Amino acid sequence: MKFLKGMDISTLKEVESLGGKFYDGGMEMDVLDIFKSYDVNAVRLRLWNDPYTEDGKPYGAGTNDLPTTIELAKRALAKDMEVLLDFHYSDFWADPGKQRVPKAWRGMDLVQLEEAVYQYTKETLEEMRRADAFPTLVQVGNEVTNGLLWPYGKTPDYDNLARLLNAGIRGVRAVDKDMPVMIHLDNGGNNALYREWFDHFMEKGEDFQIIGLSYYPFWHGTLDDLSHNMNDIALRYGKELMLAEVSMGYTMEDYASYEKLAPHERKGMATKPELAAKIEYPMTKEGQKAFLEDLFGRMKQVPENKARGFFYWEAAWIPVPGSGWASEEAIAYMEEKGPGGNEWANQVLFDYDGNALPALMAVKDATF
Repeated sequence: MKFLKGMDISTLKEVESLGGKFYDGGMEMDVLDIFKSYDVNAVRLRLWNDPYTEDGKPYGAGTNDLPTTIELAKRALAKDMEVLLDFHYSDFWADPGKQRVPKAWRGMDLVQLEEAVYQYTKETLEEMRRADAFPTLVQVGNEVTNGLLWPYGKTPDYDNLARLLNAGIRGVRAVDKDMPVMIHLDNGGNNALYREWFDHFMEKGEDFQIIGLSYYPFWHGTLDDLSHNMNDIALRYGKELMLAEVSMGYTMEDYASYEKLAPHERKGMATKPELAAKIEYPMTKEGQKAFLEDLFGRMKQVPENKARGFFYWEAAWIPVPGSGWASEEAIAYMEEKGPGGNEWANQVLFDYDGNALPALMAVKDATF
């Protein structure tokens, strides 16, 4: 597998539809063309089963249903980019804090959920193939550190967890037996977690090719922690490694005016200086670039050339009115507190006005 320099662009269609524009050197451009000019060769797209209320109101944050995912995949493939498809197996965000069973699967037992995962994975990929939007690698589950499809697949029940993930892997294999498959956890600096999780999964899991890691420096330890974990698991499991999610902030400047939200209506990282205090590089444009340069250098040192790529998370989610992490309906669905502004605006690779940041040069200059 060639080294992937990737960008998660799952909210892109929404951002563009709400007026978001992107520039490089003062020239307005298609953001995919900007990425291509900086040697980006892949995109990552999340997929939610049914990100709408029963009466059809969208959940937001890109509302990444299958038609949206197909549209974005076709755009990327037309630019000769690889596409990583990220199955969440949920109607909205799935991560270590929440792995909700999709509305259509509620009430199913474990055996029925296995079949649902298999059929959904298989049918999704078949539809993407028919639409000329077929991905080049697939992620079965999103940040499944604590399992998926709770309560059935929740850790520490690794038997059930493996049954559900295996169903997804088999669904992929039914469509393309050679498709690279990723299993993705968060907390990339936590070596003990990765050893415990994959030691269990390897006992009962179907074959897969890639261990995916999330690494956010304000939550997941130091870069030394990340390096130690990657170096260890590369040899322990013999799988290729990929940073499925990574980002770094470039400013602490308030961006409420860009979203037309009052400052108290946001809860993103720009409002939490205590997070910025944890990280090794300053939250500046040059600090963001230096962080990526350090990160790429460490990836090159992973044994046996096992580090095979990264995906910068939501690299183009600039602040525009109406594009936030959850609509009112989604907040009610998740039973969380709102409102749902863009929590990520100060961590993307464009400034609040859509101008490309220096960190993209770190991407372009990185050699592997």
